[in-house]
Amino acid sequence: MSDPKDWDLTRTALLTIDLQNDFIHPEGAYGRAGQTAENIAALPTRVAPIAAALRARGGTYVSAQFTLVPGPDGEPLIAPHLKQLRPFLGRGDFAPGSFGHALVDSLQPADFVIEKVAYSAFYQTRLEYIMRAVDIDRLIVGGIVTNGGVASTLRDAHLRNIETVMLTDGCAAFRQDVHDATLLSLGTVTRQMQCNDALTWLEDSA
Repeated sequence: MSDPKDWDLTRTALLTIDLQNDFIHPEGAYGRAGQTAENIAALPTRVAPIAAALRARGGTYVSAQFTLVPGPDGEPLIAPHLKQLRPFLGRGDFAPGSFGHALVDSLQPADFVIEKVAYSAFYQTRLEYIMRAVDIDRLIVGGIVTNGGVASTLRDAHLRNIETVMLTDGCAAFRQDVHDATLLSLGTVTRQMQCNDALTWLEDSA
């Protein structure tokens, strides 16, 4: 893994995973169901300066957003394991174009929005097409949850020889011990950096 200080920031993107209203906003699907966590709610404010600093250096911001595709009857197509895990999800939740599906206001707008139907932002999405089209070959990654979408995306990037920086306090899980264990397990897959250190790196880059 190369030193991020040597990265061409014009070929680098911040990729956030699932920082959308249905997960974070009090009126979103998870908020209405009482499925909230302070460490998750704090992420947009922590990550927004990273997006601004990277853009100031010619970089790009990509938001990957979990999507429940509505079926012909309007009911969402939900995988059985997810329906069992989150039985409160229903019609209109995470639907494309809805308030809940949208990126949270404090991170708006992203340069590109990727709809994803599974954990990884690479799985059956247009992420790789966009990266090739605009010459992005390195990623700074944050979002939720650490052990789900974030970890899956980082592992998929590693398999594709895409270098990454994981924002260790720019991602979160519903349990701190799970977050911490995931950081440990990803130590050989990605470089890891706290948001303040990443901000210093980006602001100091010529």
